[in-house]
Amino acid sequence: MKIVTTTSELADVCSSFSQHDFVTVDTEFLRETTFWPILCLIQVAGPEDEVIIDPMAEGLDLKPFFQLMRDESVVKVFHAARQDVEIFYNLDGAIPKPLFDTQVAAMVCGYGDSIAYNQLVDRISGAHIDKSSRFTDWSHRPLTEKQLNYALADVTHLRDVYHKLQSQLKANDRHSWVDEEMGILTNAETYDLPVEKAWTRLKMRVRKPRDLAVMQAIAKWREEEARGRNVPRGRVIKDDAIYEIAQQHPTNEQALARLRALPRGFEKSRHAEGLLEAVLAALEIDDADLPEVPRPARSPEGTVAATEMLKVLLKVVAEQHGVASKVIATVDDLEKIAADDNANVPALSGWRMKLFGEQALELKRGEIALGFENKKIQVIELE
Repeated sequence: MKIVTTTSELADVCSSFSQHDFVTVDTEFLRETTFWPILCLIQVAGPEDEVIIDPMAEGLDLKPFFQLMRDESVVKVFHAARQDVEIFYNLDGAIPKPLFDTQVAAMVCGYGDSIAYNQLVDRISGAHIDKSSRFTDWSHRPLTEKQLNYALADVTHLRDVYHKLQSQLKANDRHSWVDEEMGILTNAETYDLPVEKAWTRLKMRVRKPRDLAVMQAIAKWREEEARGRNVPRGRVIKDDAIYEIAQQHPTNEQALARLRALPRGFEKSRHAEGLLEAVLAALEIDDADLPEVPRPARSPEGTVAATEMLKVLLKVVAEQHGVASKVIATVDDLEKIAADDNANVPALSGWRMKLFGEQALELKRGEIALGFENKKIQVIELE
């Protein structure tokens, strides 16, 4: 087992990996007490070799690794890539490309919705991954051989998974389906939501424009505080506190002290001033400039029943083509299709339209029906 702890070693192994068509990549990190994940290990494997990179090693510069991640002649293979890519994007400012996510590919190949790595490995290669080290404190040094072997298994078995899924995608001519999904994972906005949009992470519990303006201001303030102090958002204030502040509009320490969702004594803390400034700024916005509260469109009569039929059709199509239903359409997509034939949803464009969307619209128009035949639900063509 090779553990890389110096920049010169890292440059050598990354130069070697750059000669391959693909590398498999995984990370181990901690983020329970921080806003930004603490990168503790990087595991990389080529077709025949593998290494563990210790980013916590004194003096190690990760620049050679990031150069490999930027090398567009080498496919970077991850399983459930989002968190790993987020780490690299925050540290390097770039997203690994080209990228291949085996969890997404597995959904396209019929292995179910968001299948776990160990389950996918078991189904493809029959190998069993010992998960007893999954709760390791990866920042602790030295790590045991068992822990390191566990970490390395996340990339060594991934080679077999990648080859198998690639062959299945080629056989079914579904590479373009996966490429479409990779577009989301390689979009910088996926990992770097502007602080002004931090409120979109919250549930819409306000009904008045002024309340929404306060909620937006406090969510932005919290996001900046969490990033600046490098603590989880909930360590600044919890979501429930944002909702209460948005409704109560506190403008002084006494008003803050009366809020049940804030910790006792928060009004005396050095952070209270910034929060109150954010509230006051939102309260000073002219009525004409207040944000519009999003209102769910009223669904046409029969939409609920149509949605239920579309759910059944989706299940039939997913099973027929061996594709996870989640990657074809979400329940939200189905509700929008039920209400509008021209809904702006992925299910009504590209490969999804041919696979499911066309039949969904035909079902709405009464051109096809669902029936029970030979102990299975079938799509029936109507004359």
